Amino acid sequence: MKRLYLVEPVVALYAFSSFLIYPLVQQYIYRRLWLQLTNTTYPISSNSSRCAPSNSSSNQTDFHKEVQKQASLFSMYSELLSTIPSLIVTLLLVAYSDRGGRKITIIMPLIGSLIYASSFLAVSFFELNIYLLIGSSFLSSLFGGLGTFLGGCFAYIADLCKNERQTTLRMAGVDMMIGLLSGVAAISTGYFLRAAGFNWPFLTSLLCQCLTLLYAIFILEETVKAPNEGDIFDKSTRRNALKYMVCGVYQTFSGLSSKCKILVALMMFIFTSFSFAYVGGISLVTLYELNKPLCWNEVLIGYGSALSTTVFLTSFAGVAALTYCRVPQLLIILLGILSVASGMILISFAKTTVLMFIGRIPLLLSIMPFPVLRSMMSKNISKSEQGALFACLSFLESLTNNVSSGVFNSIYAATVAWYPGFVFILSAGLCFIPLSALGVVALIGTDVSTEIGRPETFTSGEATNAEEDQEDRPLLS
Repeated sequence: MKRLYLVEPVVALYAFSSFLIYPLVQQYIYRRLWLQLTNTTYPISSNSSRCAPSNSSSNQTDFHKEVQKQASLFSMYSELLSTIPSLIVTLLLVAYSDRGGRKITIIMPLIGSLIYASSFLAVSFFELNIYLLIGSSFLSSLFGGLGTFLGGCFAYIADLCKNERQTTLRMAGVDMMIGLLSGVAAISTGYFLRAAGFNWPFLTSLLCQCLTLLYAIFILEETVKAPNEGDIFDKSTRRNALKYMVCGVYQTFSGLSSKCKILVALMMFIFTSFSFAYVGGISLVTLYELNKPLCWNEVLIGYGSALSTTVFLTSFAGVAALTYCRVPQLLIILLGILSVASGMILISFAKTTVLMFIGRIPLLLSIMPFPVLRSMMSKNISKSEQGALFACLSFLESLTNNVSSGVFNSIYAATVAWYPGFVFILSAGLCFIPLSALGVVALIGTDVSTEIGRPETFTSGEATNAEEDQEDRPLLS
């Protein structure tokens, strides 16, 4: 059977299935907590807002504040409990993919996502205790997470690309696929929820996860040639593979020059600090929209989520256009950071539906820094060690995203009573940290040679990646 060197369909299907239920998860938890805390049916309206004048009593306002607080804390507990196992799996598995193959880093998280979607369907269908979802988050994290999946996909792409421009555009293309399919999924969730309830969207997501897993197993081709099957049972081979799994990241960075180490470290700091500010703020937008005075219903939340996910598409267009015009990469990163800062400030003061949609417009270029930074870091690392690089990057990204989600949820729970928009102002303020580091990188310069000798760490001699035949590799094999 012909196999494809094409990872984009996996990313697209994964994005569709994830974003089909992502806007529904917070809404489902919100409604269950409302029923649990108030012993009343969740108010559903066919209007654009649930905040009718009759609902403006003091008791109703107190209910909203308490449910907001508990929903925020629920999200924090779920994120923090799944962080540690997901981070460990990401660091070990993606680093090991330099020797064991990229597909394992893609397939394992898909299995975890399948477990996660199944648990939501079971809890929703049988009306089980919602705190079982925290346990399912922990279980699915043992198979890795989004960081593991994307780390494997970006390392897969780095194996196939021949130059920095191609790497930048194809990584930005992956971000675009995420936005395109997740936008289609998000805009349909509101209508799907209103027409069929929570069960059918969860089931649809589950079926898409199954389809994605089948593609990854049977159609996607491997880019890294693993050891011969006869060598797998060799004790020395297993020992060296385990050693590389644990020490691969350290060995990758130990071979870099001092200037290159500083440059890569600074770019990782920019990546993680920007991710902290962006993800922390954007993760609370749905809760902010559910709260007074916006009080959006499921349809408006679907439109809002779709508009938010189009930033992947517009950011890809921005990266492609600016790269074609040979705009310096540091300037592209600068524009992306300023995009987030301005968007968060506008959202923090949004009190009407129109202003909330307008606040999303400056965010349309917010994803641009991520593919550009990944490409710049990939350029400074050997082709045979891309997995170790993206293992480290995915580890830091997952850690940052989970910590930022917990921190911002805690801050939101503490400030929602007196000013719900405070977290977005904080997000905008934190954007000045990566801006400062970006200035340091501009002073150092990004033209760093990495042609240095590296010791071979896998003695079987059979583990070589796609670098050897990338010049004439066809799409089909």
